[in-house]
Amino acid sequence: MEERIAQLLDSVIVPGAGRSVLQLGLLRSIDQVDGQVRIVLGDAALIDDAKQSIEESIRMAVSSITGQDILVQFAHMTTGEANDIAHTVAVMSGKGGVGKSLVTGLLAVALGRAGYRVGILDADLTGPSIPRMFGIQERPCGSSSGMLPVVSATGKPVMSMNLLLERSDQPVIWRGPLIDKALRQFGQDVLWGRLDFLLIDLPPGTADAVLTVMQAFPIDGVVVVFTPQDLVEMIVRKTINMAEMMQKRVIGVVENMSYLYIPETGKRMELFGPGRGDEMAQVANAPLLGRIPIDPSLAALCDQGAVEDYDSDIVTTLGRNFLAALGDGSRREKHLPV
Repeated sequence: MEERIAQLLDSVIVPGAGRSVLQLGLLRSIDQVDGQVRIVLGDAALIDDAKQSIEESIRMAVSSITGQDILVQFAHMTTGEANDIAHTVAVMSGKGGVGKSLVTGLLAVALGRAGYRVGILDADLTGPSIPRMFGIQERPCGSSSGMLPVVSATGKPVMSMNLLLERSDQPVIWRGPLIDKALRQFGQDVLWGRLDFLLIDLPPGTADAVLTVMQAFPIDGVVVVFTPQDLVEMIVRKTINMAEMMQKRVIGVVENMSYLYIPETGKRMELFGPGRGDEMAQVANAPLLGRIPIDPSLAALCDQGAVEDYDSDIVTTLGRNFLAALGDGSRREKHLPV
């Protein structure tokens, strides 16, 4: 009976979250006492109206199969207790403008299509682009005990500083300590729930903000993004050296803007010089996960907030190579810092 009830709870959607109480990791216990079914849920990030809505939905769903009185109780729970994340992966680059956010988005799309539960943290506070790419404009909601990410069209929870600002074009003019505090709060206060992957889109470079994320989050490894241009080897080496100094594994590398495909001729034009994917993979001592071309249709979808609609073998290959590089043996339970 308890298993059936748990299955029903997976259909009870938390208002403002777009995900169920099970997906958010809020279920504490189910038991039957004196002919009554008692369900205890955590209260992380829930406002009173949300609790009332959840209680009504649970009563309606569960009473239909048990015929018993339903008692729904809420107990104190922190976001750290609710969050259950198998893999936390950072996507990084040594310089800006190489398409790090694009790779993060495509990797999330690939993993989602493969059946994995994926969340995205846009940690680039001063240059966030993930919300625009995924067509997200809503503001996160929550309570004093935590924030609920905004969910994309295909159910991926996303958190970004841009979603907390009054206007999307409002600049974040902060010094290092404030940025450090904000990033740590994204780890402590966001209710991610149960995820197979949390992808973190890092700021470019190797400065304070990147260091904060590396220290504050239980990162399994990093994906390094670069373009086929001069000085790329030096920049990639800086990124890899930082990962090694922080004792973070380089899962793989991705070459963006690798080429422009001309369908009329069937040829590839290397606008930024010959591809250096294999060379950079050797530098990183990690596999090349993919070569992403300059694709006008992909750029248009990103501008329209519809990156999840992009249909290409490139996405499938990126996801398959990433999973192979990560390896099944590396899977372990993860929790964000409390």
